[in-house]
Amino acid sequence: MYKSKVLIGFVLILYVLFSVFEFSENYDLSFYFDCLMIPLITLIYFLFVKNKNIYFSLFLLFYTIGDLFYLTINLIPLKEGSILYNFEYFIVNSMYIIAYVFLLVKIIKSLCFTHVLRNFKIHLVVLTILNSYLIYVLQVIVKPNILMNIDYYFELVYNVVTLLLLSVALLNYFYKDNKKSLYLFLGVLCLVFSEVIDVAFIYISQRSILSFLATTLSLTAFYFLYQQSKLINKPRTEDSYMLME
Repeated sequence: MYKSKVLIGFVLILYVLFSVFEFSENYDLSFYFDCLMIPLITLIYFLFVKNKNIYFSLFLLFYTIGDLFYLTINLIPLKEGSILYNFEYFIVNSMYIIAYVFLLVKIIKSLCFTHVLRNFKIHLVVLTILNSYLIYVLQVIVKPNILMNIDYYFELVYNVVTLLLLSVALLNYFYKDNKKSLYLFLGVLCLVFSEVIDVAFIYISQRSILSFLATTLSLTAFYFLYQQSKLINKPRTEDSYMLME
């Protein structure tokens, strides 16, 4: 327990250092501290969470690989024509997409689709319309800054996966209605908002406040995701009976 608190303390120190250097416009150092926070949370998970879920573990692992690869590439001086330089964007974001797919699978495996289709018809229609609109808006923002068609479709896949993950997490909360599913939904919600702010930072305006908000939301997301990993899926009715007893 003490060791886990020490590591959590290191995460908070990294976050403070990231914030300080980001607003003091020392972007190289803020970037390094930003890339180290999630890998440290992943280490805490593997060291201190006993009942590990394979899909959640793979989600953390691939997300961490993406962050560490991004950090490594920026530490190595690369020429513009090198293979790693040209494919850095695809490699890093592919790791994030794979991570999100594993988290999506984790949630889907615990859902009863018959129950969802029978009881959440209106929710499904609303989510489909909302997601379609959000994907359209994101692609409109991205399109003027893209040089090749493959980049456009890659961004499309990325956005579809993230918004699908959010929708499934919300349906999972409606279906289970317990603390674990709530934390999972809040984690995914913060993660998706972080991604949206990242789009604004990359393609609209590279302001420190946007980078700070994106990183803060990302760290908050992993806090909720880490906390839900330690909880057991209990129906809310069971919790009520336990309180009554």
